[in-house]
Amino acid sequence: MKITVLTDNSAPEKSSLKGEWGLSFHIEAEGRSYLLDTGASSLFAKNAEKLGIDLSRVDYGILSHSHYDHSDGMDKFFTLNKTAPFYISSNCEDNCYGKRFIFSKYIGIKKGLTERYRDRIVRVKGNMKLCDGVHLICHTSENLQAIGKKTGLYKKINRKLIPDDFDHEQSLVFETEKGLVIFNSCSHAGPENILCEIKSAFPESNIYAYFGGLHLYRSDEAEIRRMAEVLGGSTLQLIVTGHCTGDKAYRLLKEALGDRLSQLSVGRVIEI
Repeated sequence: MKITVLTDNSAPEKSSLKGEWGLSFHIEAEGRSYLLDTGASSLFAKNAEKLGIDLSRVDYGILSHSHYDHSDGMDKFFTLNKTAPFYISSNCEDNCYGKRFIFSKYIGIKKGLTERYRDRIVRVKGNMKLCDGVHLICHTSENLQAIGKKTGLYKKINRKLIPDDFDHEQSLVFETEKGLVIFNSCSHAGPENILCEIKSAFPESNIYAYFGGLHLYRSDEAEIRRMAEVLGGSTLQLIVTGHCTGDKAYRLLKEALGDRLSQLSVGRVIEI
């Protein structure tokens, strides 16, 4: 596998590559190429061009969840790539909001986008085998609404805001010789839940690597240290994180996890 970071909050200094609040990965494995998320703008495509990656040759597009900072570049991808199907959760709708106190703000996928590109979009219901050794895994954990309420993430259902249960979020999982490699771009359901869900889906497999944000940028130190214990006690040998993890959380996790943890950055290439 070869993983290239096309968009992340962090970008190298004195580089033509730029970062933004968002995330996008280009993944090559077994002769196929995948695009996971498109960031918050067309920046992912500009960075891909500078990195020599031809997005017109991507075989599969995948959306991790319905938030704008992962989906707002989809228009650009469909302009550049005329053939790749784009896989989104069957529960992906333009209904996601962030809420703090009495104030709410729309943070979802562009309104009308899924209808506009309905001939390119494949809606995934439950777990799905994308191709040999590659899978999409949905959430099965209970009471995820409690996490939605705690983190201020909501969905509008029948004109009413209710805590998000993240039924629109999915993990992209690769089977490799070293073990399972998980991509979950924001880990809204919690890495502990996600690891349990994937272990349940692949009971005979070892989980080797985890890529994506851990959504700890608003978490207190006690919660971050608890997450370090969870990750440290897992079979994970490689954790590559950024985006919504946050600088404070990354520093504390790095103290606990050492070389098992490393930082996402635009243009970074990881080979497994």
